[in-house]
Amino acid sequence: MQTKLFLIALALTCATAVAQSKPADKKSDMADCPTHAEHTARSADHYSGVDSRGDKAMGFSHTATTHHFRVLEKGGAIEAVVNDPNDSANLTAIRGHMQHIAKMFAAGNFDTPMFIHGRVPPGVPTMKKLGSQIDYSYEETEKGARIRITTANATALKSIHEFLRFQISDHRTADKP
Repeated sequence: MQTKLFLIALALTCATAVAQSKPADKKSDMADCPTHAEHTARSADHYSGVDSRGDKAMGFSHTATTHHFRVLEKGGAIEAVVNDPNDSANLTAIRGHMQHIAKMFAAGNFDTPMFIHGRVPPGVPTMKKLGSQIDYSYEETEKGARIRITTANATALKSIHEFLRFQISDHRTADKP
């Protein structure tokens, strides 16, 4: 009797799995979504807003520069570089902005990323709360600047990583999260 029940349960499980599997040639169920176009338009609007608000807040063009967000063992880094090594105006703007941001973050002020992204980025509340346990150090690089973010506190580290992963996603940098 138990064997029969087991075989029936196994047959039902297999039938369910087969019925729910996607055909190999079907690319995505997204196109079948009745509000797919609306979601896509909202995403495009969101990213356009991030880019335009970012340009305004940073004082340099996202198309003339490249941002990177690094998730590292003891924290992470925010980097910006000029795409053209002869672009002294954007190089100066990057360095000024990054110095300013390092000071703001150290003071617990995350207004700039909140303005750019239109929301409080993940990790920010904890980064504010544990601010005295996080170090933000500014460094110049050959083509720009970097803010190194480090901590020895495990909770702060988790929030820094959440913040940087959000930045990677919302700025579409393709950096390794």
